[in-house]
Parts: sequence; C-alpha cells; structure tokens
Amino acid sequence: MKKINLTSLALLAALSLCLSTNAQTSTTYVAKKGKLNEPELQRWSHLDLAKDSIPGMSVDKAYAELLKGKKGVKVVVGIVDSGVDIDHEDLKAVVWTNKKEIAGNGIDDDKNGYIDDIHGWNFLGGAGKETLEMTRIIKKGDDGSATYKSALAAYNEKYNKALQDKQQVDFLTATDKAIQKHLNKENYTIEDLNGIVTTDPDLSKSKMIMTRILTNAGPTFRTEIEDYGKYVYDQLNYNLNKEFDGRKIVGDNPEDIKNTKYGNNIVYGPDKEEALHGTHVAGIIAQVRGNNIGGDGVADNVEIMAVRAVPDGDEYDKDIALAIRYAVDNGAKVINGSFGKSYSPHKQWVFDAIKYAEKKDVLFVHAAGNDGNNIDLDENTNFPNDSEDNKKEFASNVLTVGALNNGYGESVIAPFSNYGTLNVDVFAPGDEIYATIPNNKYKYLQGTSMAAPNAAGVAALIRSYYPKLSAKQVKQILMESGTPLPATVLLGEKQESNKAVNSSKSGKMVNAYNALLMAEKMSKK
Repeated sequence: MKKINLTSLALLAALSLCLSTNAQTSTTYVAKKGKLNEPELQRWSHLDLAKDSIPGMSVDKAYAELLKGKKGVKVVVGIVDSGVDIDHEDLKAVVWTNKKEIAGNGIDDDKNGYIDDIHGWNFLGGAGKETLEMTRIIKKGDDGSATYKSALAAYNEKYNKALQDKQQVDFLTATDKAIQKHLNKENYTIEDLNGIVTTDPDLSKSKMIMTRILTNAGPTFRTEIEDYGKYVYDQLNYNLNKEFDGRKIVGDNPEDIKNTKYGNNIVYGPDKEEALHGTHVAGIIAQVRGNNIGGDGVADNVEIMAVRAVPDGDEYDKDIALAIRYAVDNGAKVINGSFGKSYSPHKQWVFDAIKYAEKKDVLFVHAAGNDGNNIDLDENTNFPNDSEDNKKEFASNVLTVGALNNGYGESVIAPFSNYGTLNVDVFAPGDEIYATIPNNKYKYLQGTSMAAPNAAGVAALIRSYYPKLSAKQVKQILMESGTPLPATVLLGEKQESNKAVNSSKSGKMVNAYNALLMAEKMSKK
C-alpha cells in the first residue's frame, strides 16, 4: 500500500519541521542552519553534504566531476507502481518502448502473453481502489489461524484509528469554514486571524486552532487537510470496507498464479490522476536533466518501463510477482518497488519472482515502509522482503531503502521511516522530494517511496556506466560506498535515540559520487 507519512492531523502543526534543518555537527560535517530556500529544496537530494551542508546523494558532483564526457549504455528501469503518466512533458522522452510489438494491431507480436504492451503493462486493468490485505483476510472468515487473529486485531486498531482521524478531519474542516464565514473570504492570512476580535468562545477557539495550523503549515494548510482527509475517507470507504470488492473489474482469479492473461496496456490506468505515486517515482529516477522544466532525475541514460500493479490499497501478491517477472523478461536491469504491506498470503510467489530476477541479474530496489517501525521484529514485517526467517537473506539482489530528512544531524532519518539491521540496507533522501506528477505538473512528496527511487536512480547510473558489474555488486557498492550516518540517530515516530549501526545493515546514506568511484575500482578488478 502506498502510505503517506502523516499518521495524524496533529502532525499538520509540525509540517514546518520537515523543512527545517538540524544544526548539529559531527567530526566531519557541518549541517546547514535554517530552512532551505526553494532552489535548494527542489534538488536537495542531488546536493553534497560536504559542499552544501545538506545530506543529499552528491549527484550533481558526480555529473560535474566523474561523468562529464563519458558515455554509458541505456538502462531500462521497471517502475512497479500505481501507473506512470507516460505523456508527461518531463518523462515522455525517457519512456521505454517495446520494439518487438506493433502498436495498436491487437496482436501479441512478441508472443510474451501481453497484447500491444508498447510501454509496459497494466495488471490492474480498470481497477483503482482496493482493500487492505488484512481486510481481505478477515473477510474470508475465521479459520483459526494465528494470521487471522493477528489480522483481526490489526484491522480493529486501524479502523478505530481511522474513525478518530475522520472526526479530526471533519473538525478541522468545520473550523476552517467557520473562519471563512466570519471573515467572508475563502483564503485568509495570519494577519486576518490576528484581526479577529470576539467574545464568542467558539470563534475564539477556531481562531486559536487555525492560527496554530497556519503558522506551522503555511498557506498550503488546506491542501494538507484535504489530502489527509482523502486518505482517511479512502481508508473507511475502500481500504477497510469489508463489503467493497475492488478486484471484480479485473476479471481474473487472484488466487491462481497461472491465470496470467488479464489487464491491459494503458499503463497509467483508468484515471491518469491516480497514477500520481508512480509518476512521481518515475520522475525521481529519470525526469530529463537540464531541460529547465520541473526537476532533474538522478539517472541520465535510462528508459522507464511502466508496470501497473499497485492500487490505492494493498497490492495483490500475484500482481507483484507477475509484474517483477514482466519487467525482468522485457529487459529491465533495475526494478523499483515503492510499495509494501504487513500481510502476504502468497508471499512465496513474490519470493520466487525475486529469485527469478536474481537469476537474470536484475536489482530490485524496495521501499522500507512508512510506519516508523523496526521491521526486523516479526510483528512489524514489511512485505516483500528478502528473508523468510529474519535471519538469513535468500537473495542477493534486493536493496531495501529507508528515508532521510534534509537536515544532517541526529534527526537525519525521517521519523516515519522503518529501520532494522537486517531488513533495511541503506538510507536515501525521502522527505520533501520534488518530481513529476500527472498532467505536466510537479509536487513535493515524502516517504520511503521517494527514497527507493533515489537509490534506484544511482543503481541505474552504475549499471549504465559500468554495465559489467552484477546486480549483487551494485547492491554492495550502494551500501559500502555510502556516507556514514551520524554516530547517534533518532529512530521511529517516537524518535528514540540509538546508535546508527542499529538503523540499517550499512549504517550509511546513498552517495552517487562515492558509488561511481567504487564502481570504477571494482570494474577494473
């Protein structure tokens, strides 16, 4: 499920903290003080910690000092996600085209089982909204299993939380409208609020609340309320609704992995706006560099293969397994998976697909998840993963990525990011990342969903300029060449202080410059 990192509207009052930086220092680096300006914020993930005092991936430095004048090979990156707007002005030049297929003739020319799959495949067909896996499990009924009991407890907790959040959303919306009505204007400022003089206790309370929100969240506060409100209502109407059947329109049997002839070739889905998540992920990796529109992608010599398999809700194991295999079979050398869920009834299908990708030398980059949990603990498992027993990895081609804030120091790891010394490999920028969204627009989004494509972009760079290196070697490079985290970091939503070595397997942040230097040395060996 694609999760935003706001777990409560109470966090709206702290939105400004996402843009502030930590003034702490380490023995090597000095953090930037104060807020980032707009140019810095738009490309902070490309900046250099030593030069700019911002914990980016040194992408600009890599292009300026290591890649100038060099030529790489084209690398196909599979985007297994909610769909990609392949018509976007900043992406259409880098969209993968299946040269073995003749567009629009209604024939499976390359005989891969998918008719007219010109730019990828849509395994969801016309489906959009979906239930969570826990909802699907309890809908099937009590089978006496531990999984059912766990799912039921998790469902009840999540449902009750959603009801509470709905009350909060409705309350803030009503409070905002009360202020609008009093001021007789839709858009108002702090000055307008300060000018309200009243003895009405309800209006006075509304003034106090909206002053606090507007002070912290800024002029976009209403968008934040609306976005979170949509998330909460979608949870109640679709994700947690046991009566909702989002799969019916697809027409397949999700319990049968051999039933593969379903979906269509409309890779952005039935509603292009719903492809926001996948379009943003694609942009982080590959939006055209240096064209003076939008932002810049990490990789400059890639093609984006859109594989739609992630609905607004939890993905089906079958779709993910087939999507990974599709990307592998059609030439992807890197696959980005910015999705995840807590229950996986057919996890072996996905594990087998990951092993298949490993056999074909394809790197699978996966988002760690946005629950602020230690996912090494069995109760916090985030699927898909690369360890069946939480002790030993079964594949060497999976890179799991946590998210960073833009302020170096003890709080550099985003509070929403999952962590773990076995199941998280490395961290990359994931807070306030600027990239493409549908219909030629751009937006800041946050989550490990944004961290994974930042790392995947660096992986694609390595595979482009050093194509003889294996997926296993690229993973090793990304982990070993990274910039060390501060010795002590704050982990999870509770922001508990811990040693950096307890955050991930590497204890490092992805660094493109260092990665390319190591790739150069490794390729010579």
